[in-house]
Amino acid sequence: MSEEKQPEIEFEHDDFESASFDDELRVDGCCQELLKRFYLYLVGRGMTPEQASELAFSADLYLRDYVVDFARQNVSRPQPGIVRRFAATWFITHTLDPEMRILERHLAGVRELYRYLHGQHLISREELDFLEAEAAQTDYYRQRIESFLAIVDDGYFAWEAECPLRG
Repeated sequence: MSEEKQPEIEFEHDDFESASFDDELRVDGCCQELLKRFYLYLVGRGMTPEQASELAFSADLYLRDYVVDFARQNVSRPQPGIVRRFAATWFITHTLDPEMRILERHLAGVRELYRYLHGQHLISREELDFLEAEAAQTDYYRQRIESFLAIVDDGYFAWEAECPLRG
């Protein structure tokens, strides 16, 4: 029995550029399609649907909520610091009860997403290297969560200044 192959969608770097509201809707559609392809890629590599779904969910949070909506960046043109700001500040401040085990799950999805994008020739080896290095800074992210949870009075501003949301 032969497995039906999905047609490969070719994306261009400019497909993820957004300058208007209409562009934002188009980019969101491209991201949704990219995430579907990412999920199928993970299943095709031997992950269970549940494992692939968990990584795709984390990649979706990172990609659509953070990279596109908040940071207003093109996923195929990653800037240094994008993963670090996500993990060290955005995730912590946009989560009711930030926990390292949840962040680690999200970072696993982020790493896999960028590996997939590299395999699709949407990011370079150099970009993949700096993104993976940022995702690997788990001791720093653990310290950021702990220090966030220990903030008193007006300590937030000093805490955020260490790794500003806006780069």
